[in-house]
Amino acid sequence: MTTTLTKDPPAFERPAARGGPRAPGRAFSLLRRPAAVASLTFIVLLIVVAAFAPVLAPFDPATQILQDQLRGPSAEHWLGTDHLGRDVFSRLIYAARLTLLAPTIAVGVALALALPTGMFAGFRRGWFDAVSGRVADVFLSLPGLVFALAMVAVLGRGTVNAMLALGIAFSPGLYRIVRAAALQVSQETHIESARSIGSSTGRILFVHVVPNILAPLVVQVTILMGISIIAESGLSFIGVGAQPPTASLGAMLRDANQFQFKAPLAVLPAGIVLVLTVLSFNTLGDRLRDILLGEQR
Repeated sequence: MTTTLTKDPPAFERPAARGGPRAPGRAFSLLRRPAAVASLTFIVLLIVVAAFAPVLAPFDPATQILQDQLRGPSAEHWLGTDHLGRDVFSRLIYAARLTLLAPTIAVGVALALALPTGMFAGFRRGWFDAVSGRVADVFLSLPGLVFALAMVAVLGRGTVNAMLALGIAFSPGLYRIVRAAALQVSQETHIESARSIGSSTGRILFVHVVPNILAPLVVQVTILMGISIIAESGLSFIGVGAQPPTASLGAMLRDANQFQFKAPLAVLPAGIVLVLTVLSFNTLGDRLRDILLGEQR
């Protein structure tokens, strides 16, 4: 009697070597978590509002009606008016655009700087890893918001300049995460197998390394989106971010703060939207971490 032994396929041929569980399973797992569903629903709603702002807004957000200054909620102005008589509800709808655009710019710049350098440094090591690591250490030693303010002082005020500076400030931390993930993946067996059959560095990075570092990368991106929203609002609050008459949550909070004794509830609309948006991104990031990394709470 003879026994036939079956040999497992090489690691780089297994489906699990390219990212673990299938995407549909992850999607269903995400939908089974009420907090994640609520967060995702709010973010999607914010995207829809931002996309159809001209249709949804009952007034032009920049139109000033001075005789209607600091009015309370009414049938005409659902959330009242600000100190220049502008409709708060309309400005809140248009502020959703900047709330999504600003963090997209900042995180996009951080990804463009950190993803290729972090992957290459973690995969190839050597002098490039040493030099890029020291550069990242220098930028990590600088407070992010202070660095962004210094960059804005050089480049000039405005949302784009502020977010470019913020993206540069975010890139060292993101570089460290990408490098650590790429370094761990580069030591796995399927990477050695790919090298042995003559795969190029570029093919190995994008076919084998990128799918295996998506989990920490996606989680960090969602967290950075929330941080960027807070940073943009803070920069607009002190006047170096969005410039008038652009509708921004930070600018709306600044205007409401200046007239807090005449209209003490004016900070609530922009404040509530800001809190819910940041909370949604952070909650979604936590749930994605649980799913992608297999953690159980």
